[in-house]
Amino acid sequence: MPIYEYVCRDCKEHFEVLTTSAETSITVKCPKCQSLQVAKTISTSNFRIGSGKASIPSGALSGCSSKSGFS
Repeated sequence: MPIYEYVCRDCKEHFEVLTTSAETSITVKCPKCQSLQVAKTISTSNFRIGSGKASIPSGALSGCSSKSGFS
């Protein structure tokens, strides 16, 4: 189940929406102001592929850092 990140163009609220793979076109509203003027944002991955398995690197969930999972 993918999680998509959005930003509201009206109130600048950042929020996430959890969807099922069957939901291809859903209407997304800002949870703060109920605006439909939202845009998907680009987010970084919280895992990396290496050594034959996926792992979560230390510091990956703390924002941008040299340990963000990108090599």
